[in-house]
Amino acid sequence: MSNLDLALKDMMSIDGAIGVAVVDYNSGMALGQLGSSKTLDLQVAAAGNTEVVRAKLRTMDQLGIQEEIEDILISISSQYHIIRPVTGRKGKGLFLYLALDRNRGNLALARHRLREIEENLEI
Repeated sequence: MSNLDLALKDMMSIDGAIGVAVVDYNSGMALGQLGSSKTLDLQVAAAGNTEVVRAKLRTMDQLGIQEEIEDILISISSQYHIIRPVTGRKGKGLFLYLALDRNRGNLALARHRLREIEENLEI
């Protein structure tokens, strides 16, 4: 099993996970995805969240902020959507995406697990 497959499986094992993806934000394409929700199209989520990442990176550049994004959180009434850019040398240009059910998941724990998964991801 590849490192990417293991990362996706680990992300889906987070309590409350609805769907997950590893996305290339240069192309907007998901390199891999897992999830069984009929209400969450992971291809659409990958492309749409690519725009979120690009906009935030552009804004940080315009503001002269020289720091790395840890994660981006979008909360809606029933879900959390967490975007975590990959900072390792071999993963530049990628981000992890997790859609989490608010009633079943723990946001702090999910963020912690995503950080661990991101640190160990090699593409």
